[in-house]
Amino acid sequence: MGCLHNKIAVVTGSARGIGRAIAEELGSHGATVVVNYSHSKEAAEELVEVLLRNGAPHALAIRADVSDPAQAAELIARTIDTFGRLDILVNNAGITADHAMKNLSIDEWDHVIQVDLSSCFYTVKAALPYFTRQESGQIVNISSFVGEAGNFGQANYAAAKAGIVGFTKTAALELARYNVTVNAVCPGFIETAMYATVPENLKEVILKRIPLGRAGKPQDVARAVRFLVVDGEYITGQTINVNGGIYM
Repeated sequence: MGCLHNKIAVVTGSARGIGRAIAEELGSHGATVVVNYSHSKEAAEELVEVLLRNGAPHALAIRADVSDPAQAAELIARTIDTFGRLDILVNNAGITADHAMKNLSIDEWDHVIQVDLSSCFYTVKAALPYFTRQESGQIVNISSFVGEAGNFGQANYAAAKAGIVGFTKTAALELARYNVTVNAVCPGFIETAMYATVPENLKEVILKRIPLGRAGKPQDVARAVRFLVVDGEYITGQTINVNGGIYM
């Protein structure tokens, strides 16, 4: 029996990349996992099969664009209707639209802010009545070292990810009275499909900036999330950096 047996977890944007690794990590330790996706239906349904094979007692794929408040609320409501409770909420959904500010459109700014930052508020807002009533819950928001250090051509992404850190601290203050913890994880450069598209010459530049000399793996981030929800009962309002030392 896993250490997360009887726990119900929602992971937004979990059909691929870091979100998928988080879903697999939680599921393999006994959690029931709701796999949220916006467009990647086949990948989400395939992940459900993987989760069930690897130890998750139940798994369910739910389509919801969490940048839309109504759909984010429906994601939480369907989870409660299906499983009766919610214990873990991981806000992982995110996109990029990278341009120097002189070339960054208003729509690209707004879209990244909505998907990467506003979605965290929408899901937490929807989950609050359940967390406060049961007087327990764990929220982990996936930010980025870019939100701490900035990065050329990523003004929208950096602003959104920095906003997640501030939102996390405020939510932690407000929800502590209900025994709900709220923390953030800030990954560095991680080997995902997005990272794979980076030209090799740029990867060489990136790796020179990382003291450990390599990009991280999605599982590195997933294990940090698992630590917080398994052993982090006295940790709240904190930011855990999983970045190989690129930002200290």
